[in-house]
Amino acid sequence: MADFDLAVIGGGLNGVSVARDAAGRGLRVILLEQGDLGGAASIASGRLVHGDLAVLERRALSRVRTALAERDTWLKIAPHLVRPARFVIPAHSGERPLWLLRLGLVAYDHLSPPGGRGLPPSATIDVTHHPIGNALRRPFGTAFEYSDCLVDDSRLVIASALDAAERGAVIRTGARCVRADRLDIWRLVVIDRGHRQVMTSRALANAAGAWAGTVAETVLRMPAPRASLIKMSQIIVRRLFDTDNVYVFQHRDRRLVFASPYLRDFTMIGTVAKQFKGDPAAVSVGADEVAYLCDAANRYFREHLDPSDVIRSFAGVNLVTGRPGKRFAREGTMNFDARRGKAPLLTVFGGDITTVRLRAEHAVSRLTPFYPMSPRWTAQAALPGGDFPWSEFDAEVERARDRWKFLDQNQAIRLVSAYGSRLDAVLGDARERADLGAAFGPELTAAEVSYLVEKEWARFPEDILWRRSKLGLTMPAADREQLAAFMATGCEVSSQASFGDE
Repeated sequence: MADFDLAVIGGGLNGVSVARDAAGRGLRVILLEQGDLGGAASIASGRLVHGDLAVLERRALSRVRTALAERDTWLKIAPHLVRPARFVIPAHSGERPLWLLRLGLVAYDHLSPPGGRGLPPSATIDVTHHPIGNALRRPFGTAFEYSDCLVDDSRLVIASALDAAERGAVIRTGARCVRADRLDIWRLVVIDRGHRQVMTSRALANAAGAWAGTVAETVLRMPAPRASLIKMSQIIVRRLFDTDNVYVFQHRDRRLVFASPYLRDFTMIGTVAKQFKGDPAAVSVGADEVAYLCDAANRYFREHLDPSDVIRSFAGVNLVTGRPGKRFAREGTMNFDARRGKAPLLTVFGGDITTVRLRAEHAVSRLTPFYPMSPRWTAQAALPGGDFPWSEFDAEVERARDRWKFLDQNQAIRLVSAYGSRLDAVLGDARERADLGAAFGPELTAAEVSYLVEKEWARFPEDILWRRSKLGLTMPAADREQLAAFMATGCEVSSQASFGDE
């Protein structure tokens, strides 16, 4: 008998979503991630959960309808991580005409699920007498407003992995699969933090993202999927506007650029998508991409941006079918290979955040002829910490402040946004901030660090500062050094069970 029913290679959003779905259907699952969960393209997204107006413009109405339905599902199952926002498109005289923008947003409203999640419909606004216009250059007078959502992409990866683990999945970080022999079961050779192990699985899912082709050729020893690499780049600058809106800018090449609030004091601007060649582990944002995003912002914002104003930039590489920037498969790609006498193989890559739950659901469902499993379930089950209505988010913040009175408003919002109703697991019975142990900067405490190490697979300071949170943007260098020392001496990652050590 095999050790597992399904082994998943890759701990990005596709991988953890497949693991979560399969574990919830009763399969014995192991997930193998060579680095940290969500350490590549999954945390370099535009943070959008939306129907995608660019897809609507290409008249892919069914795709938009599906994505908007998934947007509503995310609001239901992850209200702490997926938050509604009003998106604003200033009408630019040199771009799409007013009637076309209005018509498109009316269609967008009609494609949303009946009743939706209570999100308001689109509207036309006069920005000359509206706070939205304060940050804009003149003579912008008209803008269109509509509803969509922002997501904490890195926390979504972690929450999905947590749910998978609580349903029985084994999550291994720092574990690289170096060989997979395909017989009637899969025999996997894994280097897990320096130790060679062998394990078996009845099925395998290649969800290695940008490395899916490399895994296919070198680990599975079969042809790589016919696809190309695409790089997605974002920049972070100081906060450019006082509202909570997301600005949508039409650039000269007709692409849409989004400027969204980021950690209270910053603005994220993106996305630039372009073909990529090279090592996905060494990806970086180019000077031309920074200039492109600054140029887009400068066409609309009153405050001028120079490349020197960029505080941080980040990029990720994903594998896609089709032509990047043209008609590449935004919904992602899933291939299934089940040959006579050979163990099944799933290959899942690409796609956006919005449809990842559905993509994983379809992938795992391909295994139903091979396993007895329970029905599809992920559309109804809340992610850890998400068991409250999205409209009650502010009330959840107030409940946190009532219980832990030492929290100020901004601290409570950050913690509830990260942990939702499970904040008790982090703060416990603390009555004052000193009860949480050493402080690393104004917000991070030893109690939170210990929780992240013990429960969320954090191993290094970067895992906490840039993936479990984004506090690396504001933490002083001295506090980062103290955090590294604390994790090296005070936080021990519990050892994990091994299978077939050799």
